[in-house]
Amino acid sequence: MQNAPWMNPELETLRDSARRFYEAELLPHEERWAQQQCVDRDVWYKAAEAGLLCVGIPEEYGGGGGNFLHEAVIFAEQGRMLCPGLGNSLHSGIVAHYIHNFASEQQKQEWLPKMAKGELVGGLAITEPGAGSDVQSIRTAARKEGGDYVINGAKTYITNGSTANLICVVVKTDPNLGAKGISIIVVETDKVEGFRRGRTLSKVGLHSQDTAELFFDDVRVPQANLLGNVEGQGFKQLMKELSRERVITAFMSMACMERAIEETLKFAADRKVFGQTLLSMQNTRFKLAECETKLTLAKAMLSHCSASLLEGQLSSEIAAMAKWWITDACGQVVDECVQLHGGAGFMLEYPIARLYQNVRIHRILAGTNEIMKEVIARELEKRAV
Repeated sequence: MQNAPWMNPELETLRDSARRFYEAELLPHEERWAQQQCVDRDVWYKAAEAGLLCVGIPEEYGGGGGNFLHEAVIFAEQGRMLCPGLGNSLHSGIVAHYIHNFASEQQKQEWLPKMAKGELVGGLAITEPGAGSDVQSIRTAARKEGGDYVINGAKTYITNGSTANLICVVVKTDPNLGAKGISIIVVETDKVEGFRRGRTLSKVGLHSQDTAELFFDDVRVPQANLLGNVEGQGFKQLMKELSRERVITAFMSMACMERAIEETLKFAADRKVFGQTLLSMQNTRFKLAECETKLTLAKAMLSHCSASLLEGQLSSEIAAMAKWWITDACGQVVDECVQLHGGAGFMLEYPIARLYQNVRIHRILAGTNEIMKEVIARELEKRAV
């Protein structure tokens, strides 16, 4: 993240520490993990020992006591390094914050220190076979029975799905109330019956990252595991935390843009075409100038989003703008860089080809970019009234 406006010596030290961990503990295993479609369970403990889990959670709950930028540089560097298997951006950047922001004090004391140690791996179960970005269409339901909720339903495309043992499950507690009938219930999978993991899913990219189907068949969970203590708060909780998730996704896209440009500069400086380097040709120079401009604009936008988020002032429409524009720009930059590599750009031995595989999902994660535009348009509509 060269010349990023938010970087300072402390964040640079953290980024470099994270990079060394990725080089030592993730990159050497990427090929094997891609074959098994998930990382080894013990790497979560190693990440904890390296201080990379829950860095944005207060120290009183076992976290690192940092802020959003401490998390962002760790997650962005992992994306840039092309070692996506460890689903830490979800575990630490999203699930831990659901717990910290909405769980009871007792639950925070119980769950967050274990997440920081890697004993609990976090998951977030929203998407269903018939409901993706349209959260209000979910069908997984939870009914009260005695002192428990009984959960029935299925989830799919769940990051950390094969490994997670603490899952925030989005359910309908009252199917008749639409968005106001949605709640989030925390399921500790090691303590329940009726929970099943389905297939680990094969993907276009992010091959080492664990993505799975989950099934809930009369899964009984204590009513105390309801986030927020009041039913029907789930949609509001999702909307609040999705802004963070969208900025995290944008940070990772920004880092991947940066890596794509770095790789293409090196390739173009060495590659000879018609007796001259590819980098000396005007088309190459202009294309890379366009790519660098998009990267610079992305950094400026993320600087604004980060400052707003740290002040608690980040609006959902600004987060949506950052998410769709930066992930779109990332797709454009990586595609241009593949083209500049020529045939080599289609070969997986080159980092640019793996970037091409990995970044496509960014335009879908955390709500599709079409949904982002709808979020923005609704705010515009309010101004027209």
